Amino acid sequence: MTKLLNDPAQVVGEALAGLVAAHPGLVEVDAEHRVVTRRGGPTEGKVGVVSGGGSGHEPMHAGYVGRGMLDAACCGEVFTSPVPDQFVAACRAADGGAGVLLVLKNYTGDVLNAEMAVELLAEEGGPAVETVVTDDDVAVEDSTWTAGRRGTGVTVLVEKIVGAAAEEGRDLASCAALAREVNARGRSMGVATSACTLPSTGRPSFDLPPGQMELGVGIHGEPGRRRLPLGTAREVAEALVVPVVEDLGLRRGDPVVVLLNGMGGTPLLELHLMFAEVRTLLHQTVGVTVVRSLVGNYITSLEMAGCSVTLLRADDEIVRLWDAPVVTPGLRWGA
Repeated sequence: MTKLLNDPAQVVGEALAGLVAAHPGLVEVDAEHRVVTRRGGPTEGKVGVVSGGGSGHEPMHAGYVGRGMLDAACCGEVFTSPVPDQFVAACRAADGGAGVLLVLKNYTGDVLNAEMAVELLAEEGGPAVETVVTDDDVAVEDSTWTAGRRGTGVTVLVEKIVGAAAEEGRDLASCAALAREVNARGRSMGVATSACTLPSTGRPSFDLPPGQMELGVGIHGEPGRRRLPLGTAREVAEALVVPVVEDLGLRRGDPVVVLLNGMGGTPLLELHLMFAEVRTLLHQTVGVTVVRSLVGNYITSLEMAGCSVTLLRADDEIVRLWDAPVVTPGLRWGA
């Protein structure tokens, strides 16, 4: 294993300390619960937006804490769900008196532990919590880690858009409805060209011979639709985009937001090349219009190589909320 580590057992806590040290004006950390919050605490009267999950997907989720996105994020061990006490601590830290929206990726451990946390909060007298689960991955109906589709790239879009809505002062029910709508409008699919190595084991998370690709891979390296010889960027773009377009039912003229996401081990040179192929395919073959785009590492799998494509059917309101200012360690514009 060739990683920059001290003690593999301390990697999450040490990384969070580094995140806060790098962005002292934006975020704070509750080291005991591994909860990252906005510096200065919750905003009174504003819906708190919270997310969380296993570490190893940076900048998801702690990197999206800040104005215009999340109020708090709880961080499990690498590829491991936060425990209920962490979700409880994150919801309490984000509560400004208007309730909390908890955004979860559909992974069984995350969902079960969050449900337990919501029950604990209800027994203890609040705050009120609405939970929204993302399930945008079209690659498989069920996986080794989920019942139903996995939550992947659309989670970034949900957190950005509903974060902007909460910043405008929308109430909890409205924010939850918007989050569910954005999730329903988005679909994703990914591909891996090499595995990542888990700090705790020092071994690759799965076996993928050189020259092969795992089409439809999950963000923990879970198997996808099939294993194939690695094609050209154009061929890979088509293999990712076509199933997403078909599942989403996009028609000629539809506007979309595109997230071309790196899995952590693929350079921007290749990601931009891939985005050019995706955009050309969408414009010339499918006939949809790319109204906004985001290219880079936004929901990763340590150093796994590959990428994913997320398409979000847009409208004027979604574009407006997408364009709203955001200031976080991992996403920033308009401020």
